[in-house]
Amino acid sequence: MSRFEGWLVGHVAGRVTRLVLGMAAGAAAGRVVGWPVVGTVVGGLLAGAWVTLRDARRAARLADWLHGPTDRPAPRERGFWGELAYRAERLLRRRERAIEAERERLRQFLSGIEASPNGVLLLDAEGHIEWCNGVAAQHFGLDPQRDLQQRATNLIRAPAFVSALQEGAFDEPVTLPGAADRGTLHVLIRSYGAGMKLVLSQDITERERAEAMRRDFVANVSHEIRTPLTVLAGFIETLAHLPLSETERHRVLALMQQQTTRMQALVADLLTLAQLEGSPRPAGDHWLAVRGLLDTVRADALALSGGRHRIEFTGGADAEVAGNEHELLSAFGNLLTNAIRYTPEGGRIIASWSWRDDGSACFEVEDTGIGIAREHIARITERFYRVDGSRSRETGGTGLGLAIVKHVLQRHGGEVLVESELGKGSTFRLVLPALRVRRRAASNEPLAA
Repeated sequence: MSRFEGWLVGHVAGRVTRLVLGMAAGAAAGRVVGWPVVGTVVGGLLAGAWVTLRDARRAARLADWLHGPTDRPAPRERGFWGELAYRAERLLRRRERAIEAERERLRQFLSGIEASPNGVLLLDAEGHIEWCNGVAAQHFGLDPQRDLQQRATNLIRAPAFVSALQEGAFDEPVTLPGAADRGTLHVLIRSYGAGMKLVLSQDITERERAEAMRRDFVANVSHEIRTPLTVLAGFIETLAHLPLSETERHRVLALMQQQTTRMQALVADLLTLAQLEGSPRPAGDHWLAVRGLLDTVRADALALSGGRHRIEFTGGADAEVAGNEHELLSAFGNLLTNAIRYTPEGGRIIASWSWRDDGSACFEVEDTGIGIAREHIARITERFYRVDGSRSRETGGTGLGLAIVKHVLQRHGGEVLVESELGKGSTFRLVLPALRVRRRAASNEPLAA
């Protein structure tokens, strides 16, 4: 026999005992007045009524507790009703704990979905929005609270999405514009449960942009290489089939050498970019004297200018920079090379190293060249972007120099700043963070000539 059955048997036995006692008391009272049978019946009825009323009151208190807020403690009674209330309360508390545990698991599950970089949208069998995470709300322009129970096709009206939902075409993903035509979404729809649907969205704007850049890059490389190859092929055919004078032959060979040099420079820059993108960041504990870097790029700049420009170098004698020597020389050298190429003869070029208040440092190249129009400044560090393509090719540029500069600075934690005015010149600043630069004792030796 279980404990509860024991309580039930005890409860019944107690009620029977009280009834017998009541009948006995009634019989005793009845004999006093000469009506023992009537007394027995009346005593039994009174005892039964008292027991019944007492149980009814306890049952009413238990029923009132069950129908009301169950966060209150159950009625504390003795005997059967107390055991019944205790068991009911324990059962309710166990159920509440189980429900709370399920709610917590649901909250954690939804929290995990909320943290997903992809959009998640749950639709019922009628296509109404049951739930969506923040990313989906952003992708489709929804309000996660206000738009619940709204029909999805009333809010997301892209024809491809509406058609996929209505036709049940869930095998292939659909591509549609994001909210307010911002970006591009890759949307996958799956059925689950009783006609419900799971809508997964992913923003592929950056992927498409990267793919477009890759296509443009391949097209630009193909074009840049094809042009000198075409010229070389033409000259080779000329040399093979036409009699040329010595002067003409030398001229053709010089032009062939020029195109070969151009292709070599292009391939070298492409290899430099590939190396920059595929190698780890430069170490932050390999310190280089800025003075030595500036001496090197100054010698190269003077050789390239050939005395056609006034070139000045200032600062840097008290500085060291942590990074890759070859990369920094490439960045500094590219800026000076561009300044020389795009500054007319007799122009002035100033290269300077300076410290900033926050501990960072700046390598600056200022020229009095042709300048850059404002609309081009934001794009001049893109690969193969040229403000004036014909002039760039005439001066021997590959269109990759400033892209290399940008990558070098990014790898060293810095940034490239540009100021320019058409017809008046340009200023390029390479800002290196405080963690990459430090002061040292200044040398009194002048920069190498």
